[in-house]
Amino acid sequence: MFVDTWAWLCLADQATPEHDLVRKSLDPFRRPGGIITTDYVLDETITRLYSRQPFQLASRFMEKLFQTRDQGFLVIEPISPARFSEAWERRRKLWDKPRISFTDLTSFVVVEEKQIPYVLTGDAHFSQVGLQCRVIP
Repeated sequence: MFVDTWAWLCLADQATPEHDLVRKSLDPFRRPGGIITTDYVLDETITRLYSRQPFQLASRFMEKLFQTRDQGFLVIEPISPARFSEAWERRRKLWDKPRISFTDLTSFVVVEEKQIPYVLTGDAHFSQVGLQCRVIP
């Protein structure tokens, strides 16, 4: 399952109405290599998380996330120069969808490249571009 910024932020904040939904959606994928995200998604997550939560809470969440990576349950895919170029080409082709973030475009590249069947996101953009995956929730 690919995890987008929205899902990480919901998971980090127990007061978010979608927190339990995100947690339960992740449960079946808590196995080695079962959860995938990118360094760009984490960049976006860290930026937003630290602006919304007290430093200690944000740090605690990120440390747990990195422990999950260290245990092998989370794979953080890097956005390589080739992936960046592919995302840039998509930016140019999707001229009619200016609200799609560049981070989302890089995520689309990884989801297609890795043939990831599920994406955990509250972002409608994943459904708008014809990816061959199931968007959850």
